[in-house]
Amino acid sequence: MSHVVLFDTTLRDGSQRANISFSVADKIKIAHRLDSFGIHYIEGGWPGSNPKDEEFFRAMRGQVLHHAKLVAFSSTCHAGADPAQDSNLRLLVEAGTDVVCIFGKSWDFHVTVGLGTTLEENLRMIEVSVRWLREQGKLVIYDAEHFFDGYTHNPDYALATLAAAERGGAAYLALCDTNGGNLPHRVAEVIRLVRERVHTPLGIHAHDDSGVGVANSLTAVQEGCVMVQGTVNGYGERCGNANLVPIIANLQLKLGHECVPDLSALSELSHNVAEIANLAPQEAQPFVGRNAFTHKAGVHASAVLKSARMYEHIPPETVGNERHIPVSELAGRSNVLHRAERLGITDGEARDVVARVKGLEYEGYQFEGAEASLELLVRRHMQGHRERFRLEGFRVINEKRNDGETYSEATIKVQVGDHLIHTVAEGNGPVNALDHALRKALETVFPSLRRVKLLDYKVRVLEGTDGTGAKVRVLIESGDGSQTWGTVGVSANIIEASWQALVDSVEYALIAEGRAQAASD
Repeated sequence: MSHVVLFDTTLRDGSQRANISFSVADKIKIAHRLDSFGIHYIEGGWPGSNPKDEEFFRAMRGQVLHHAKLVAFSSTCHAGADPAQDSNLRLLVEAGTDVVCIFGKSWDFHVTVGLGTTLEENLRMIEVSVRWLREQGKLVIYDAEHFFDGYTHNPDYALATLAAAERGGAAYLALCDTNGGNLPHRVAEVIRLVRERVHTPLGIHAHDDSGVGVANSLTAVQEGCVMVQGTVNGYGERCGNANLVPIIANLQLKLGHECVPDLSALSELSHNVAEIANLAPQEAQPFVGRNAFTHKAGVHASAVLKSARMYEHIPPETVGNERHIPVSELAGRSNVLHRAERLGITDGEARDVVARVKGLEYEGYQFEGAEASLELLVRRHMQGHRERFRLEGFRVINEKRNDGETYSEATIKVQVGDHLIHTVAEGNGPVNALDHALRKALETVFPSLRRVKLLDYKVRVLEGTDGTGAKVRVLIESGDGSQTWGTVGVSANIIEASWQALVDSVEYALIAEGRAQAASD
């Protein structure tokens, strides 16, 4: 099994994605997460480009990395400059990392138009910059910016820039598809030609503007590149960088390359970085997305329950993911049986539940994000199920006052065993007031509900042509500190839809508590 070097640039290239702004603390967390996962090089930022990156490198001097080498990034020296006097390179050295990465121009168009200098001067800038950094004791990775485009327009000059970095003493030459416009067959062709001319180990740095960043990276490795640069979840400017998540999985599982010691931590890494970036995880992301091993259609679910190999290219636990078999209007009995086999449901009951689910989803319900409501639906079709409480009635009042504030009050009557409980509560809006009133009524009997919090509340209009009288779907996510669950309600009255979801949330919490107590006994 050959070894592939992983170079992560989430903290630099990834931070250039719109809507991402890592704090120094965020960058430190991600760096340690990448290190524990087994990434070899972590590019932390560009010292001198902004105060945040300078602060990050200062903070990391007191941090211990067990697997990775921290990398500081910059450019070659300026045209006509001595690298020892160049401000960019001096700040790069002062960052205090053992490894540095600098980029230089490979495309003659960028040299003459972008830098406004001569082709010969650009070659000097590359060579003397790499050599000076080597003299400072640094391991130097050279990023050949726009290499594939440069090779297409002037192959001899593009190769000359690599030769300059090689003479300077670069440890790796990373070939960059900076504009993300090249396809795998072209990447393969160019790398074959490059390998005939240079002896320094090659790397690939791909962008995803043509949707083939991962494919280009895998192709590059097959053609002899030993380093892959990319970002977690493909974060990056424009359409993003090559996504290291599927790259690592494919390299290790499909191509037989050694990358990381424990691939089962891949899903956790992806989700943690997304959380720190304050972005929703990509549900359809290969290998690690929630939908990567979700089987919705009844035929698929039935087959997977017989043998997962029928519709799964790898076992989900290999990358730390898990199989999901939701119940929907496309479901068959296999989906229901998979979700409810621990409840002791009979085959006849499963058939009734499937019919009920299909009818409810036709009305607008959706159980894929409301698995707690699904379990309650199954339980309510089983003999012996007992409701923990029963609604006798509720009233919600909204009052707009002269001070501009809106006042919401909910009154509720619920039956719990032999007790009729009547409570009133205020809230920030009618749904919040109703939630408070229900909890106030039940917490005296079920004190564990004090731990239950409403985490998210979403409303979806199902029939927009009916205007304000449209039917809506309410999805509620709740949690008790150790687990979360989703519930759903549908009605033309948003209060009624919210009530359905609230009741399911509370009842599921009580069932979960009973299940936990039984398991501990």
